[in-house]
Amino acid sequence: MDVRSILLPTDFSECARRAVPVAAEFARLLGARVVCLHVVEPVVQPVGWTPLAEPLPAAELGEQLEESAARDLPAFSKSPEFDGLEVEDVIARGDPSAEIVRAAEERGAGLIVISSHGRTGLGRILFGSTAESVVRHARCPVLVVKPPEERKP
Repeated sequence: MDVRSILLPTDFSECARRAVPVAAEFARLLGARVVCLHVVEPVVQPVGWTPLAEPLPAAELGEQLEESAARDLPAFSKSPEFDGLEVEDVIARGDPSAEIVRAAEERGAGLIVISSHGRTGLGRILFGSTAESVVRHARCPVLVVKPPEERKP
C-alpha cells in the first residue's frame, strides 16, 4: 500500500476529534501528509418554516459558515497530535460525502480516516451516514473510527 496522503474529513464535532490521533499515527507510520477537510453544506431554508426574526439570506449565511470554517480548520489541524507532520487545510462546498470522495481523488489520498457518529435507527434514516456513503464510493481504503460504546451498568 503506497499511502502518501491521508484525508481527514471533519465537522469539528467531538466525534470527529476522535479520528485525529488515528490519522496522525498512520501518517507517521506511512510517512504521509494529512489533508484536513471541512465541507460547508448548502444552506436551504425549510419549506413552510416561518422564522420568529428576519432570517439571513441563504447566501449570507453560507458565507458566514465558510468564514467560521476558515477560522476553525487551522485550529483543528494544529492539534498537538500533528506535530512534525505535513498538514494541509481544505474547505469544500457541497454534499459532504461527495466532496470527501472528490477531495480524496483530487489530492491523491491513499487513505481516508473518517469518524462515524454511530447513529442507528431513525437518527440514521433522518441524518444519513456520511461515513457509509464515503466507504461505498471512495476509490481508496477508508478507515472508519467508531464512537466508543456506551458503558452499560
